[in-house]
Amino acid sequence: MPEQKWMPSQALLDTFCEIVGTENVSVGEPMAAHVTFRIGGPAAVMVSPRSPEQVAEVVRACGAAEAPMRVIGLGSDLLIADGGLACVVMRLAENLNAVRVEGNRVIAQAGATNLSVAEAACAAGLAGYEFAEGIPGTIGGAAIMNAGAYVGDFSMAAVSLKCVSPEGEIVEVTREQAQWGYRHSMMADAGYVVVEATLELSFDAQAEIQARMDDFHARRVEKQPLEMPSAGSTFKRPEGYFAGKLIQDAGLRGYKVGGAQVSEKHTGFVVNAGGATAADVCQLIADVQARVKEEFGVELEPEVKMWGF
Repeated sequence: MPEQKWMPSQALLDTFCEIVGTENVSVGEPMAAHVTFRIGGPAAVMVSPRSPEQVAEVVRACGAAEAPMRVIGLGSDLLIADGGLACVVMRLAENLNAVRVEGNRVIAQAGATNLSVAEAACAAGLAGYEFAEGIPGTIGGAAIMNAGAYVGDFSMAAVSLKCVSPEGEIVEVTREQAQWGYRHSMMADAGYVVVEATLELSFDAQAEIQARMDDFHARRVEKQPLEMPSAGSTFKRPEGYFAGKLIQDAGLRGYKVGGAQVSEKHTGFVVNAGGATAADVCQLIADVQARVKEEFGVELEPEVKMWGF
Protein backbone atom coordinates (compact mmCIF):
# COMPACT_ATOMS: atom_id res chain seq x y z
CA MET A 1 0.00 0.00 0.00
CA PRO A 2 1.19 3.58 -0.65
CA GLU A 3 2.41 5.52 2.37
CA GLN A 4 -0.33 7.60 3.99
CA LYS A 5 0.20 11.34 4.35
CA TRP A 6 0.31 12.61 7.90
CA MET A 7 -2.95 14.11 9.13
CA PRO A 8 -3.72 15.61 12.55
CA SER A 9 -5.83 13.55 14.93
CA GLN A 10 -9.04 15.03 16.29
CA ALA A 11 -7.44 15.02 19.73
CA LEU A 12 -4.58 17.19 18.47
CA LEU A 13 -6.98 19.57 16.73
CA ASP A 14 -8.97 19.86 19.95
CA THR A 15 -5.77 20.64 21.84
CA PHE A 16 -4.85 23.37 19.35
CA CYS A 17 -8.33 24.89 19.68
CA GLU A 18 -7.98 24.92 23.47
CA ILE A 19 -4.60 26.66 23.22
CA VAL A 20 -5.19 29.33 20.58
CA GLY A 21 -8.97 29.41 20.06
CA THR A 22 -10.99 27.69 17.34
CA GLU A 23 -10.81 30.78 15.09
CA ASN A 24 -7.01 30.41 14.94
CA VAL A 25 -6.99 26.78 13.78
CA SER A 26 -7.61 25.92 10.12
CA VAL A 27 -7.59 22.45 8.54
CA GLY A 28 -6.51 22.21 4.90
CA GLU A 29 -5.49 25.86 4.77
CA PRO A 30 -4.37 26.94 1.23
CA MET A 31 -0.73 27.99 1.54
CA ALA A 32 -0.79 30.09 -1.65
CA ALA A 33 -2.67 32.71 0.37
CA HIS A 34 0.13 32.91 2.95
CA VAL A 35 3.31 33.10 0.87
CA THR A 36 4.55 36.00 -1.24
CA PHE A 37 5.01 33.72 -4.29
CA ARG A 38 1.22 33.03 -4.22
CA ILE A 39 2.01 29.38 -4.95
CA GLY A 40 1.43 26.20 -2.95
CA GLY A 41 -1.04 23.53 -1.92
CA PRO A 42 -2.82 23.19 1.43
CA ALA A 43 -1.31 22.68 4.86
CA ALA A 44 -2.74 19.77 6.87
CA VAL A 45 -3.48 22.28 9.64
CA MET A 46 -2.49 25.88 10.34
CA VAL A 47 -2.29 27.26 13.87
CA SER A 48 -1.83 30.96 14.72
CA PRO A 49 -0.75 31.55 18.35
CA ARG A 50 -1.35 34.93 20.03
CA SER A 51 1.48 34.93 22.60
CA PRO A 52 4.93 33.42 23.21
CA GLU A 53 3.34 31.16 25.83
CA GLN A 54 0.88 29.82 23.27
CA VAL A 55 3.76 29.19 20.85
CA ALA A 56 5.44 27.10 23.55
CA GLU A 57 2.20 25.19 24.21
CA VAL A 58 1.75 24.41 20.51
CA VAL A 59 5.36 23.19 20.27
CA ARG A 60 4.83 20.93 23.28
CA ALA A 61 1.55 19.61 21.87
CA CYS A 62 3.25 18.76 18.56
CA GLY A 63 6.07 17.06 20.42
CA ALA A 64 3.70 14.98 22.53
CA ALA A 65 1.76 13.90 19.42
CA GLU A 66 4.96 13.37 17.37
CA ALA A 67 3.45 15.78 14.84
CA PRO A 68 5.74 17.36 12.22
CA MET A 69 5.72 21.16 12.43
CA ARG A 70 7.00 24.10 10.41
CA VAL A 71 6.89 27.83 11.21
CA ILE A 72 6.12 30.70 8.83
CA GLY A 73 5.71 34.44 9.13
CA LEU A 74 4.56 36.30 6.02
CA GLY A 75 5.85 33.53 3.76
CA SER A 76 8.60 35.42 1.95
CA ASP A 77 11.70 33.53 0.78
CA LEU A 78 9.55 30.39 0.59
CA LEU A 79 8.25 28.01 -2.08
CA ILE A 80 5.55 25.51 -1.10
CA ALA A 81 4.99 22.33 -3.12
CA ASP A 82 1.87 22.06 -5.24
CA GLY A 83 0.80 19.08 -3.13
CA GLY A 84 0.94 21.14 0.05
CA LEU A 85 2.43 20.33 3.44
CA ALA A 86 1.65 17.21 5.46
CA CYS A 87 2.42 18.90 8.77
CA VAL A 88 1.35 21.50 11.30
CA VAL A 89 2.12 25.00 10.05
CA MET A 90 2.46 27.51 12.90
CA ARG A 91 1.97 31.03 11.56
CA LEU A 92 3.52 33.91 13.48
CA ALA A 93 2.23 37.09 11.89
CA GLU A 94 -0.64 39.46 12.75
CA ASN A 95 -1.51 37.61 15.96
CA LEU A 96 1.98 38.20 17.39
CA ASN A 97 3.18 41.56 16.08
CA ALA A 98 3.53 43.99 19.00
CA VAL A 99 6.39 46.52 18.86
CA ARG A 100 7.55 48.74 21.72
CA VAL A 101 10.42 51.16 22.27
CA GLU A 102 12.42 51.38 25.52
CA GLY A 103 15.18 53.97 25.39
CA ASN A 104 17.46 53.06 22.51
CA ARG A 105 16.01 49.56 22.21
CA VAL A 106 13.15 48.27 20.07
CA ILE A 107 11.46 45.07 21.29
CA ALA A 108 9.41 43.37 18.59
CA GLN A 109 7.39 40.18 18.58
CA ALA A 110 8.21 37.68 15.85
CA GLY A 111 5.20 38.49 13.66
CA ALA A 112 5.99 42.20 13.39
CA THR A 113 6.99 43.19 9.87
CA ASN A 114 10.44 44.57 9.19
CA LEU A 115 8.76 47.69 7.84
CA SER A 116 6.74 48.26 11.02
CA VAL A 117 9.87 47.88 13.15
CA ALA A 118 11.85 50.26 10.93
CA GLU A 119 9.00 52.78 11.12
CA ALA A 120 8.72 52.49 14.91
CA ALA A 121 12.46 53.02 15.23
CA CYS A 122 12.33 56.05 12.94
CA ALA A 123 9.45 57.57 14.90
CA ALA A 124 11.56 57.25 18.06
CA GLY A 125 14.64 58.77 16.43
CA LEU A 126 16.53 55.48 16.43
CA ALA A 127 18.86 54.58 13.57
CA GLY A 128 20.25 51.22 12.49
CA TYR A 129 17.31 49.31 11.05
CA GLU A 130 16.55 51.47 8.01
CA PHE A 131 18.07 48.89 5.66
CA ALA A 132 15.27 46.44 6.52
CA GLU A 133 12.32 48.68 5.62
CA GLY A 134 11.75 46.82 2.36
CA ILE A 135 12.62 43.28 3.40
CA PRO A 136 9.24 41.58 2.83
CA GLY A 137 8.96 39.48 5.96
CA THR A 138 8.81 39.42 9.72
CA ILE A 139 11.32 40.02 12.49
CA GLY A 140 11.19 36.31 13.33
CA GLY A 141 12.16 35.35 9.80
CA ALA A 142 14.85 38.04 9.73
CA ALA A 143 16.34 36.62 12.93
CA ILE A 144 16.35 33.03 11.66
CA MET A 145 17.83 33.95 8.26
CA ASN A 146 19.97 36.93 9.33
CA ALA A 147 18.17 38.92 6.67
CA GLY A 148 20.12 41.75 5.13
CA ALA A 149 20.07 44.42 2.44
CA TYR A 150 22.29 47.24 1.24
CA VAL A 151 24.45 48.33 4.20
CA GLY A 152 23.25 46.05 6.97
CA ASP A 153 21.95 42.75 8.24
CA PHE A 154 19.92 41.65 11.23
CA SER A 155 22.93 40.67 13.35
CA MET A 156 24.20 44.27 13.30
CA ALA A 157 21.12 45.49 15.19
CA ALA A 158 20.00 42.60 17.39
CA VAL A 159 21.29 42.05 20.92
CA SER A 160 19.06 39.21 22.12
CA LEU A 161 16.14 36.99 21.23
CA LYS A 162 13.38 35.20 23.05
CA CYS A 163 12.89 31.75 21.55
CA VAL A 164 10.98 28.54 22.10
CA SER A 165 13.19 25.45 22.14
CA PRO A 166 12.19 22.20 20.40
CA GLU A 167 11.17 20.96 23.87
CA GLY A 168 8.72 23.85 24.25
CA GLU A 169 10.71 25.94 26.73
CA ILE A 170 10.95 29.72 26.43
CA VAL A 171 14.65 30.64 26.44
CA GLU A 172 16.80 33.74 25.96
CA VAL A 173 19.40 33.68 23.18
CA THR A 174 22.21 36.23 23.18
CA ARG A 175 23.84 37.76 20.11
CA GLU A 176 26.86 35.49 20.67
CA GLN A 177 24.73 32.36 21.03
CA ALA A 178 22.79 33.15 17.84
CA GLN A 179 25.92 32.53 15.70
CA TRP A 180 24.64 34.59 12.80
CA GLY A 181 26.28 34.14 9.41
CA TYR A 182 25.24 34.74 5.82
CA ARG A 183 21.53 33.76 5.72
CA HIS A 184 22.17 31.42 8.63
CA SER A 185 21.79 31.14 12.41
CA MET A 186 22.04 28.71 15.28
CA MET A 187 18.25 28.94 15.67
CA ALA A 188 17.71 27.54 12.20
CA ASP A 189 20.07 24.64 12.91
CA ALA A 190 18.64 23.87 16.35
CA GLY A 191 14.95 24.17 15.49
CA TYR A 192 14.29 27.15 17.76
CA VAL A 193 11.19 29.26 17.17
CA VAL A 194 11.92 32.99 17.52
CA VAL A 195 9.07 34.75 19.36
CA GLU A 196 10.66 38.13 20.16
CA ALA A 197 13.74 40.17 19.25
CA THR A 198 15.46 43.07 20.99
CA LEU A 199 17.32 45.53 18.79
CA GLU A 200 19.80 48.06 20.14
CA LEU A 201 19.95 51.15 17.95
CA SER A 202 21.53 54.61 18.04
CA PHE A 203 19.86 58.00 18.34
CA ASP A 204 19.74 60.20 15.25
CA ALA A 205 17.61 62.95 13.75
CA GLN A 206 14.28 61.53 12.63
CA ALA A 207 14.47 63.41 9.31
CA GLU A 208 17.85 61.82 8.55
CA ILE A 209 16.56 58.34 9.33
CA GLN A 210 13.47 58.87 7.18
CA ALA A 211 15.60 60.14 4.31
CA ARG A 212 17.69 56.97 4.36
CA MET A 213 14.54 54.80 4.45
CA ASP A 214 13.09 56.75 1.52
CA ASP A 215 16.31 56.25 -0.44
CA PHE A 216 16.33 52.50 0.17
CA HIS A 217 12.66 52.30 -0.82
CA ALA A 218 13.22 54.24 -4.05
CA ARG A 219 16.13 51.98 -4.99
CA ARG A 220 13.99 48.89 -4.43
CA VAL A 221 11.09 50.22 -6.51
CA GLU A 222 13.47 51.13 -9.34
CA LYS A 223 15.40 47.87 -9.47
CA GLN A 224 13.21 45.07 -8.09
CA PRO A 225 10.04 43.50 -9.55
CA LEU A 226 7.86 44.44 -6.55
CA GLU A 227 4.76 44.50 -8.74
CA MET A 228 4.90 40.71 -9.30
CA PRO A 229 4.65 37.83 -6.81
CA SER A 230 8.04 36.36 -5.92
CA ALA A 231 10.00 35.02 -2.97
CA GLY A 232 12.59 37.80 -3.15
CA SER A 233 16.12 37.05 -4.30
CA THR A 234 16.06 33.49 -5.59
CA PHE A 235 19.73 32.58 -5.24
CA LYS A 236 22.39 33.14 -2.61
CA ARG A 237 25.27 35.39 -3.61
CA PRO A 238 28.08 33.14 -4.92
CA GLU A 239 31.49 34.16 -3.61
CA GLY A 240 33.08 36.65 -5.95
CA TYR A 241 29.99 37.05 -8.14
CA PHE A 242 26.47 38.45 -8.28
CA ALA A 243 23.79 35.87 -9.10
CA GLY A 244 21.70 38.30 -11.11
CA LYS A 245 24.61 39.29 -13.37
CA LEU A 246 25.56 35.66 -14.01
CA ILE A 247 21.96 34.86 -14.96
CA GLN A 248 21.74 37.94 -17.18
CA ASP A 249 25.06 37.19 -18.86
CA ALA A 250 23.86 33.63 -19.51
CA GLY A 251 21.08 35.13 -21.64
CA LEU A 252 18.26 34.15 -19.30
CA ARG A 253 16.52 37.50 -18.73
CA GLY A 254 12.79 36.82 -19.21
CA TYR A 255 13.29 33.02 -19.52
CA LYS A 256 10.03 31.21 -18.73
CA VAL A 257 8.85 27.78 -17.65
CA GLY A 258 5.07 27.72 -17.52
CA GLY A 259 4.01 30.68 -15.39
CA ALA A 260 7.42 31.08 -13.74
CA GLN A 261 9.82 33.64 -15.20
CA VAL A 262 13.26 35.11 -14.64
CA SER A 263 12.35 38.73 -14.00
CA GLU A 264 12.87 41.15 -16.88
CA LYS A 265 13.53 43.88 -14.32
CA HIS A 266 16.02 42.08 -12.04
CA THR A 267 17.42 38.73 -13.15
CA GLY A 268 18.17 37.70 -9.56
CA PHE A 269 14.42 37.25 -9.03
CA VAL A 270 12.15 34.46 -10.24
CA VAL A 271 8.59 35.76 -10.43
CA ASN A 272 5.12 34.30 -10.74
CA ALA A 273 4.13 35.81 -14.09
CA GLY A 274 0.65 34.32 -13.80
CA GLY A 275 -0.57 30.88 -12.81
CA ALA A 276 2.87 29.53 -11.98
CA THR A 277 3.08 26.21 -10.16
CA ALA A 278 5.79 25.14 -7.74
CA ALA A 279 6.86 22.59 -10.36
CA ASP A 280 7.33 25.44 -12.87
CA VAL A 281 9.55 27.33 -10.41
CA CYS A 282 11.62 24.25 -9.58
CA GLN A 283 12.22 23.47 -13.25
CA LEU A 284 13.17 27.08 -13.98
CA ILE A 285 15.61 27.13 -11.07
CA ALA A 286 17.19 23.89 -12.30
CA ASP A 287 17.48 25.29 -15.84
CA VAL A 288 19.13 28.48 -14.57
CA GLN A 289 21.57 26.52 -12.41
CA ALA A 290 22.51 24.28 -15.33
CA ARG A 291 23.02 27.19 -17.75
CA VAL A 292 25.13 29.24 -15.33
CA LYS A 293 27.20 26.17 -14.44
CA GLU A 294 27.77 25.43 -18.13
CA GLU A 295 28.61 29.03 -19.06
CA PHE A 296 30.67 30.14 -16.06
CA GLY A 297 31.40 27.06 -13.93
CA VAL A 298 29.58 28.61 -10.97
CA GLU A 299 27.15 26.64 -8.79
CA LEU A 300 24.13 28.76 -7.87
CA GLU A 301 22.54 27.79 -4.57
CA PRO A 302 18.88 28.71 -4.00
CA GLU A 303 18.22 31.16 -1.19
CA VAL A 304 14.49 30.45 -1.32
CA LYS A 305 13.45 27.63 1.02
CA MET A 306 11.55 24.77 -0.62
CA TRP A 307 9.05 22.86 1.51
CA GLY A 308 7.05 19.74 0.73
CA PHE A 309 9.13 18.44 -2.18
